[in-house]
Amino acid sequence: MKALAFILGSVLWLTACSPADAGEPQSLPTVAACFVTAEAHHPVTLEVAETNSERRTGLMWRTTLAPNSGMLFSYPSERSPDSGFWMYNTRIPLDIAFLDQDGVIVNIRQMLPCASSRQQDCPTYPAGKFFWHAVEMNAGYLKERSIKAGDRLVWPVTKGQCER
Repeated sequence: MKALAFILGSVLWLTACSPADAGEPQSLPTVAACFVTAEAHHPVTLEVAETNSERRTGLMWRTTLAPNSGMLFSYPSERSPDSGFWMYNTRIPLDIAFLDQDGVIVNIRQMLPCASSRQQDCPTYPAGKFFWHAVEMNAGYLKERSIKAGDRLVWPVTKGQCER
């Protein structure tokens, strides 16, 4: 009976583990997207995190992020200005753009990796504005391309649709 209880408990524990518990990066479907400014269009490829588990894990455990690549976080409803992101188990510095329902950037933050192994020691980066989506890119990506609040992210895009 103890053996059965142990096996059952082990199975339940293993199935409850998410990628965030496993310590490995997740791989998600991608979408072609485009940052649109008054001066230029910037094509990017974004992994899409739509479920709670995918959003919770995000870019944890990544040691690199390809140029012109990032992660799009989408929510089923508007998020408050106090909602934010943290960098627990995230190894690379990131820019984050918070977007309204139409893809317009409402705020941008820079986020640094958190070296602590304790979740509670990692700071959160609140949006500061209401948002529906967020995009994480390599640190410096947005500033280097003069992407700012008021600019847009368009997705999905087809080949040639992001040229200017």
